[in-house]
Amino acid sequence: MKLPEPYSKSDPDLVNAIIETPKGCRNKYDYTPKQDLFELSKVLPAGTVFPLDFGFISGTLAADGDPLDILVISDIPGCTGCLIQCRVLGVLEAVQTEKDGTEERNDRILAVQNASVDHSMLRTIKDVDKHLLDEVEHFFVYYNEMSGKKFKMLGVKGPKAARRLIDAHIKKYKKRR
Repeated sequence: MKLPEPYSKSDPDLVNAIIETPKGCRNKYDYTPKQDLFELSKVLPAGTVFPLDFGFISGTLAADGDPLDILVISDIPGCTGCLIQCRVLGVLEAVQTEKDGTEERNDRILAVQNASVDHSMLRTIKDVDKHLLDEVEHFFVYYNEMSGKKFKMLGVKGPKAARRLIDAHIKKYKKRR
């Protein structure tokens, strides 16, 4: 599978999200570049599901060595491996503490699918319902606890900060190649 550029060629205001785990799914999937496929990495406990479509922006490199994470608000769940063009709403800034006590940033871009009908009015993270943001935070706190890690939200910032973060992670990716 040839992964797309981070930004859409048809509209540079949009980012290309590759969905790993759809909203409402208990299975956590990870893209494995060496095998060029999506692999089941874990199954969440009953009653625990991903609150939004979860994926990555290809052509980026985050602090954890993986592409930058993206959460996508959509009308209905996407599917594993699908490409969704998205409007960036902002960034959820977070720090993750590993089992050994080391900390690393693990920010997540928050976006809305560009084709959305139900969420077409969302333009910035300020437009997102606070309860949804709280649900996302609680999910990642619990998700990390299950692996013996800690997750702490540092704050939320709007689309301009998110774009700067994406651009910085594109530069990291290009330097590594």
